[in-house]
This record gives sequence, structure tokens and C-alpha cells, in this order.
Amino acid sequence: MWLCKLLFWQERSLSSYRLLPSAINEIANNISLKFNLHTTPSWNREQILQYMHLMDGPPKRRSRSRDHTAVRGFNYFKGIVLKTLIRHPKKPNSGNRKCALVRLSNGKEVCAYIPGVGHNLQEHSQVMVRGGRRRDLQGVRAEVIRGKLDCAPLRKKAKKEGAAK
Repeated sequence: MWLCKLLFWQERSLSSYRLLPSAINEIANNISLKFNLHTTPSWNREQILQYMHLMDGPPKRRSRSRDHTAVRGFNYFKGIVLKTLIRHPKKPNSGNRKCALVRLSNGKEVCAYIPGVGHNLQEHSQVMVRGGRRRDLQGVRAEVIRGKLDCAPLRKKAKKEGAAK
């Protein structure tokens, strides 16, 4: 089988592979000896690839990248704020995003986004963190839950009376 793999060569276009013509006859002879076939070998490229598929199994697929976030497999984690940060978003967006560096109860440190306008978090505050990344902030893969533990809930905006329609 190693012979089959060695005899492949690659053309300039990366998508097509071919067997050398001399190799096809040699592989066909090996196949006829292995299965006691006493016929003249007339194997084309597809038949040889099918044979390789039968002997080695299907092609190995690359596995999808797994979720390696700190909150993986859990809904929430409790943590302690180490530092509050202000992050700047990636290119098309602008502004200052409030974040916190949090040490979770499993010992890992994550940068968590603080949603809403304004917050009362400071160092040593206890917060509840859930998974979920912010697409415009690099390295932010968690979010603080407002209204749990030391994090105050969002304040509702007061409606102005007599606003123009």
C-alpha cells in the first residue's frame, strides 16, 4: 500500500492527482496476486483509488476546532473582578467597551464584557459570568450578567414628558 501512496505525483494545479502509468500496472499486478486473480490487469485510476479506499479506509477528515473557552460546558460561573478595563473594538466599529478581567471559580481568568450603559463594578466585586463572545472585541469570550451578585441591574431610562412626536 505504501507503494500506491509513493507513486502519486502532483500536477501544477493542486486539485488533481495522477498515478504514473508504470505504477498502475505494478499496482494491478499486486492486486491480482493478493486476490488470486488470473486475469490481465486493466485497472484504471478510479479502480485503484477504490482499492486504496478499501484497504486503508476512507480519507481522514480534519476534526472541527472545539470550543476552548473557560466557560465551556457550563451555563454560568461565579468569579471575582481583578481589574476593570476599557477595550476598543475592531476596525469598522468605534467607541469604548467596558470589560472586566475576572478570575472564575475554576481558576481561569477571562476578559468579560459588561453590557449596558454604566456599571458599578470595581476590584474584588463578585460577578456571575456566562459564555458568549463579542465579535468586535478581541479576546472577549464571556459576558457579565447584570443584576446578579455585586453587579447592579440596568437602570431604565426615564421618559421625557411632552416629547415631540
